[in-house]
Amino acid sequence: MSNPYLPHNEGEVAEMLRTIGVPSIDALFADIPRSIRERGGIDLPPGLSEFEVERRLRELSEADTVDKVSFLGCGCYDHIVPATVGHIIGRSEFSTAYTPYQAELSQGLLQAIFEFQTMICQLTGLEVSNASLYDGATAAAEACAMGLASQRGAQTILYSSTLHPYTRRLLATYFADRGIRLVAIPEEDGTVPLERLRPLLDKSVGAVIVQSPNLYGYLEDYSGFAEAIHEAGALFVLSANPMSLALVRSPGEWGADVAVGDTQVFGFPPTLGGANAGYIAASEALLRKMPGRIVGQTVDREGARAFVLTLQAREQHIRRERATSNICTNQALIALGNAVYLATVGEEGLRAMGALNREKSGYLCARLSAELGLAPYAERPFFNEFTLRLPRSARVVLARMEPAGIFGGVALDRLRPGSDPRLLTVAVTEKRTRSELDRYVAAMQEALR
Repeated sequence: MSNPYLPHNEGEVAEMLRTIGVPSIDALFADIPRSIRERGGIDLPPGLSEFEVERRLRELSEADTVDKVSFLGCGCYDHIVPATVGHIIGRSEFSTAYTPYQAELSQGLLQAIFEFQTMICQLTGLEVSNASLYDGATAAAEACAMGLASQRGAQTILYSSTLHPYTRRLLATYFADRGIRLVAIPEEDGTVPLERLRPLLDKSVGAVIVQSPNLYGYLEDYSGFAEAIHEAGALFVLSANPMSLALVRSPGEWGADVAVGDTQVFGFPPTLGGANAGYIAASEALLRKMPGRIVGQTVDREGARAFVLTLQAREQHIRRERATSNICTNQALIALGNAVYLATVGEEGLRAMGALNREKSGYLCARLSAELGLAPYAERPFFNEFTLRLPRSARVVLARMEPAGIFGGVALDRLRPGSDPRLLTVAVTEKRTRSELDRYVAAMQEALR
């Protein structure tokens, strides 16, 4: 018991064991089979003092690479983060707040969630949104569960082949023990056409989930999708990068019943892949099938604006086997950061941000095509990322670009093993400067020699 980070000394531990009538700490774990208990101790170095730990962490941080220019994407993007985001979410009343168990006493937190919900509804063109979910893939799975719950006897989910592989994997995990079939809609030239969807629709389908911008970065045309899907009695679920919705048709305009996605793009750097929150919005008819919690607006007895936690099914807590979802919480701090970001940039600012993403990615794609002869995977419109087919392995090319200080993109066979190893997806955000884009072209040219 000499470890300085443990709060109790040997005497205190012995007293607690006597009080509960247990002879030793090991006896507390007697119910765990010996075959799976750790044997022989853990091979760890000796403990360090606080000063030594701090010095070691500083040494490790100095070894980090922080000066490379990122063109990484495929779901996590390097956007500008306004200083207001960190300032607000760093305030103790928000950063220490977990969840509003006594909801009406948490008016500030409830208002932040309400504003987040409102902004998501405005972006997606749908009537209701919840207080956020863990990430975009979780939101996609919950949306598909809403579809299964909305159609009696439904046992099939159709998903686009251009859906992000991580979302596909989560769907497989989520529905693995429920007897649900997951069927891929074949892609054609980088997107999924209506003609590939129609033959798969029947009364067993509960939900159809598609993505735009898709895995390759392309914007898909969903004309006729809503009519065909609704005729089969299923829900139309559309996964979208929310920043793209400042420029392109919203899920509501496409006729989608549910919109999902990830909000990392609104105010958070791509640190270790996040921070993330999932958004989910739906038509008002699906309000009572929404997972998680919803914050509503009302007035108090004095007529002042007030907020309440409302419309969360009790089954999520006390009758789990009958619940449409067991999601009971939300990403309150991330959702707050998203709301602060959107309030900071405003409606016109978000449109300008989206336009910069589109124009800068278009500039880089055009230069790579015209000057280096790199062919796009498909001739399709895109938002802020595009996919190239390189003359050699994308992983080899990316490794050759790193010494030039550039993370050149994502080799798609890392996300989708077995796919063409030459496919490279490149993301360009408003953060990238003209000189950085020109550096990219030069580094790519050198890497292809």
